[in-house]
Amino acid sequence: MTEEKPGFDRARAMDVLRALVSQLQRHRTLPLAPPFPAPASADERGCVAISTELTPELVLEAYRAGIFPMVEPDGSFGWWSPDPRATLDLHELYVSRRLERRIRSARFEIRIDTAFEAVIRACAAREETWISPDVIEVYCELFRRGITHSVEAWRGGRLVGGLYGVSLGSAFMAESMFHHETDAGKVTVVALVERLRDRDYTLCDVQYITRATSVFEPIELPRERYLFRLGEALANERSFA
Repeated sequence: MTEEKPGFDRARAMDVLRALVSQLQRHRTLPLAPPFPAPASADERGCVAISTELTPELVLEAYRAGIFPMVEPDGSFGWWSPDPRATLDLHELYVSRRLERRIRSARFEIRIDTAFEAVIRACAAREETWISPDVIEVYCELFRRGITHSVEAWRGGRLVGGLYGVSLGSAFMAESMFHHETDAGKVTVVALVERLRDRDYTLCDVQYITRATSVFEPIELPRERYLFRLGEALANERSFA
């Protein structure tokens, strides 16, 4: 047992120490080659590491480890594994009656993989975005390799909504969505889930519950459970196309 100096606030000191440790964890530099740090080593926000480079190989290894990249404000790349992780139920997806009516109206034509680059660029076209030119370049390369895919809503020959994501094994990691017309993005989520269900996928990861995804009542999985489900899904090959 040590003697504390008068006025020493032990609780405050521990808070500062934890903050410093978290900061050091968050700013670990990711090596140029895998393996990644364990997802369980993420800081309280879910950041596993930071890197200055983004390559298709790093992105694929990250997804296989339950980690995904996002651009940081300084242009570096944060590698994230949030706890909990939001997923969509492939067999009991919640769809509101209003959205069901919209889908039945056939207002939008659903297409698959016909305008991937246009979709990711539309997703990036907002004031605050984690989709940088480097991200677009890497994910377009993964599209050429048949790993990333887009689900698109068209009306009158114009792309009005869509989403894109990564397909590995029987897991699909949905990355981002956009819409230029009401419900044009939401109908692509329903179309995605139907496609995954028809092709016997077992996991649809949407990362976080956001305003856009909350309407589908996502299921949050603790990180450990998500990683277990991901491992099972990676062992079962499926074809999205």
